Amino acid sequence: MTVQDIRAFNRFYTNVIGALDYSRHLYAPFTLTESRVLYELAHSPHTDAADLRSELSLDAGYLSRILNRFEQDGLIERAPSQRDPRRRQITLTARGRETADLLAERADESVGALLATVPATDRPRLSEALHTVRTILSDPPPTRPEDVVLREPGPGDLGWIVQRNAALYAAEYDFNADYEGLVARIVADFAEDHDPHLERVWIAELDGRPVGCVMCVRDDAPGTARLRLLLVEPDARGLRIGDQLVSAVVEFARGVGYRDLVLWTNDILGAARRIYQRHGFVLVAEKPHRSFGQDLVGQDWRLDLHGSRE
Repeated sequence: MTVQDIRAFNRFYTNVIGALDYSRHLYAPFTLTESRVLYELAHSPHTDAADLRSELSLDAGYLSRILNRFEQDGLIERAPSQRDPRRRQITLTARGRETADLLAERADESVGALLATVPATDRPRLSEALHTVRTILSDPPPTRPEDVVLREPGPGDLGWIVQRNAALYAAEYDFNADYEGLVARIVADFAEDHDPHLERVWIAELDGRPVGCVMCVRDDAPGTARLRLLLVEPDARGLRIGDQLVSAVVEFARGVGYRDLVLWTNDILGAARRIYQRHGFVLVAEKPHRSFGQDLVGQDWRLDLHGSRE
């Protein structure tokens, strides 16, 4: 995608709009901007000048002149706003609504005529393409923790766990390829031989893409489960995804009858350690070691599943 691609599409789209509005019939006797103001007033019954300026990105003086003309022509009425007495609410009169309806009818007919030239089999593709452009170029809505979905891994997700662990730990902690080898063995062991009743993987998904993961596997000690490979993508942090993933492991391990939940981490992983502490894990041992090309302090943490309730 280049600047020229965008400009070429803009020229094409402008020509399409020009064809729709041949001889200014579509908006007459109004300009395109005046028609947009009427449209917003017809679809936003509780609005004022500030709202219109923000929604349409219009100069205050230019908008004021449009509204003055509309008021003189009997298309709008202005009254004190119920939300803020310092503002004046703008509403369409009966004549203004008739005018807005007429413009909308013309636009529907014009676009309908354009769509009539598009084969029915191509219309779903056209609709999807328009939606894609609008979605990508629009300001995204704020992401909320409840938008995150925890699910079982699908095809390719186990490979994603290996790749993202290796890439993130190399970028953030300068771990070498030894770490990727360790993660690959952990994931391969799970994929080749695991008990689905006692072991599980969770993928955190946001907007259709994986943004986090964690594993719960059997430990060597009887009655003990091990939490492994907790990861959250950098651009998804701050949504408490790590807490959701750890909660899922704790609830699962307790539900299937494990007595203890343990994990091994390194002291440099401060954010992860704070998550473990919030969920009741207790540090039981730590030891310096040389691994993954770094001098580290390994830590063993334990959670008593019978004595802990979140």
